[in-house]
Parts: sequence; structure tokens; C-alpha cells
Amino acid sequence: MSSEREMTPLRKAAEAAEEASGLRAEIIYGVLMMSPTPRGKHAGIVNDLYDQLRPTLPEHLRPFQVASVPRPDDPDDYATPDLLVCDAGFHDSDEWLADPGDVELVVEVVSKGNSSKDTRDMVGWYAGASIPAYLLIDPRDGSWTLYTVPREGEYQARRRGMYGEDVEIPGLGVKIATSGLARYA
Repeated sequence: MSSEREMTPLRKAAEAAEEASGLRAEIIYGVLMMSPTPRGKHAGIVNDLYDQLRPTLPEHLRPFQVASVPRPDDPDDYATPDLLVCDAGFHDSDEWLADPGDVELVVEVVSKGNSSKDTRDMVGWYAGASIPAYLLIDPRDGSWTLYTVPREGEYQARRRGMYGEDVEIPGLGVKIATSGLARYA
């Protein structure tokens, strides 16, 4: 993991842009991407998922909001998913990046205006970072997609469902209920 003094110039620029604008910065495939702070429904879905995951995860894992994960093969790229599940020790870390080898699940809630980033770009990015599971929640149509088994930059398995169908996360032994999640108007 990189510490503050090891940050690349692009990461420093992203941090400065985030600080100056109040927007969330990520570097995806070498491109600095800025996202607005999530709206109420978006943030509420993330909170609902956090509340479900926290008490059901194995003791050595915890969910985290607003935590970033680097792509291991690129010194600049990092993503900040809406929610990630990783080793509980990250809770006591001064690092701003979770070790991708410790991350078991990332969750993105599709933003009302930035759907291609979450539904296309991030699928390959998280697979390339070898994140075991990527859950995409889409409040536009009340659907979810779970990507698993990353290999050579692609997820080998994909399950799709609708709100009301529980999502079982392989390897974690948890089910996420989707029936109460909000939809965009």
C-alpha cells in the first residue's frame, strides 16, 4: 500500500482536486474522474447495505464506506466504491488505500447520471484488481448484478436479479436482502 509520501503526481492531483471541489476523485485506467457527493437515495441504499452486512460478516471482515482500493498493477489507479468489505484490521490503519488482496467485495450503486462508469468501466477495473466479488445495485430499474470469479481482467460469472430477490455473496456466507432498497423516481 502507498503512504502519503509515496503518492504519485496524478494521485496528488486527484487529492488536491477532491479537496478543492468537494467532489469524490478516482483514477480509473489513468483518467481522473470526479463524482458528485451521492444523493439521498443513493446514500440511503449504501447505508442500508452497510447495516445488513455489518452484523452478518465473519469476525475478520468489516464493511467500509468511503474507502479506496488501488489496482495492484498500476501505481496511479485507485477506485473508491460506495462500499467495500475487507479485513477488519483496516479499521485501525492510517492508510487511505485498502490492500486489494484483503478486499472480498465491492459494491457500487449506479448513480442517476453516471451509469456507464459503474456498469461498464468498473466491471473490468475490479476484475483486473482481482476483487473476488462486485455487486452492482441499479436503482433506476430495481435490479442488481453480482460479478464473481475474476480471471485475467474479466469476471467469469455473473448473476442478475431484481429487487425482492436476495443476493448471496459466495465466499462470505451472507445474503443481502434487496426488497427494501430505494428506487430513483
